[in-house]
Amino acid sequence: MKTKILHIALITSLMMSCQSQKSWKTDIYETSASGNHLTKIDAVKPVENSVKIKLNPEQKFQKITGFGGAFTESSAYLLNKLSKENREKVLQLYFGEDGANYSLTRTTIASCDFSLKHYTYAPVADDKELKHFSVQEDMNDLVPMIKDAQKISKNGFKILASPWTSPPWMKDNNTWINGKLLPQYNETFALYFSKYLTEYKKLGIPIWGITVINEPHGNGGNWESMLFTPKEMTDFVENFLGPKLEKDGYGNVKIFGYDQNRSELKNWVDEMYRSEKSSKYFAGTAIHWYDSTYKIFEDELQYAHQKNPSKHLIQTEACIDGDIPKWKDDSWYWSAEATDWGFDWAKEEEKYLHPKYVPVFRYAGDIIGCLNNQVDGWIDWNMVLDKNGGPNWFKNWCGAPILVDPEKDEVYVTPLYYTMAHFSKFIRPEAVRIGFENPDSDLKITAAKNPDGSVAVVVFNPSEQAKNIEISLENQKIPVHISAKALQTVHLTF
Repeated sequence: MKTKILHIALITSLMMSCQSQKSWKTDIYETSASGNHLTKIDAVKPVENSVKIKLNPEQKFQKITGFGGAFTESSAYLLNKLSKENREKVLQLYFGEDGANYSLTRTTIASCDFSLKHYTYAPVADDKELKHFSVQEDMNDLVPMIKDAQKISKNGFKILASPWTSPPWMKDNNTWINGKLLPQYNETFALYFSKYLTEYKKLGIPIWGITVINEPHGNGGNWESMLFTPKEMTDFVENFLGPKLEKDGYGNVKIFGYDQNRSELKNWVDEMYRSEKSSKYFAGTAIHWYDSTYKIFEDELQYAHQKNPSKHLIQTEACIDGDIPKWKDDSWYWSAEATDWGFDWAKEEEKYLHPKYVPVFRYAGDIIGCLNNQVDGWIDWNMVLDKNGGPNWFKNWCGAPILVDPEKDEVYVTPLYYTMAHFSKFIRPEAVRIGFENPDSDLKITAAKNPDGSVAVVVFNPSEQAKNIEISLENQKIPVHISAKALQTVHLTF
């Protein structure tokens, strides 16, 4: 009996020893100013005086929801103008396993600035029961784009849907822009969401989550918008929207509050999570990056997380918003030439808050900064725009990771696409962000362990100097060389 026990103990010990000595297979992908585009690069030999990066998988943070971009009418319309081959190419780039493999997306509930015109699903005034509700306006472009993406995506993707405004007749100014929801239409606007969820469900498009309104502070009175204070939105969710969705069988659809810039986070989460009743209906907080040219707002992100650690914190919109996008000019995306929209309207003494920036740097730095401060999802804005940064009925031109020229049937995959893919392709839903030690302040790093056991380390080197790195995980040391002005994903499997 003793011999048998000793034998079992020896086998167990050997198995544990083998596990502790498992060898991580390393794949390294780089995007750089020098010309790499998510290019798989060779491993290197150890170099003395490397930057020592130590991963700490036992130190666990938030669970990742996903990464992706937005389905807008503008993007969908452009895709329908391309040849069948190029339309398929773009969708494969975003949703295919060999592409960015987007897992978290956004779409609009009725029109926004990146629509071809104003439209609502409830055009008949004072139709409180929404008998004339219809999503027909989405059927030509938007719905086909989503459905085709669904066919391509092997693992599927979540959709977060946002209205830019209620139907104008529900508002105190009866217009598309600004105004507030009239109290007599609280129940009707809650019904509007429920009807939307039902119609999209019928189309085979389940909606994972909604935000109450896009940008409740407004957008300067320029395109579709509706104003809420933190209290007004929380009252609406607690007393009308939450109970209505629950009653209609949509209690599993996640409701996100706020949906605007990070500097105001404290005021909003204080109100959203003011009580157990209000907290019940909010799944989390949605944020944008548009006042974040010069900082991540780390303190605000940490405050929002600590206010209610069980809730989501998702970045729902970001783009290069102050320039007409550059066509087939990769170098521009690696140069400090971009301005943000705020630069145009800022007072002279406040223009320093809107400095020129490097587009790739801003994307990479913001995503890493968000992840390292408890954000669990990051969604880009339009997936596809044209050479002018549209179409956009307001002419509010923006950039997108993929640009197209429908007249010539051309597709330009910008460096921003590859930047997004460094995260979306390798950090998968349900991954857990893990700790690390990084002694080099020039390098920006984040790391996550995926559900399949693989580990993704994203390293961003904005400096003018290439660097040698040594990543240590468990008992293994992995030498890496990263180019100057580069983003790299080190994908570790076993």
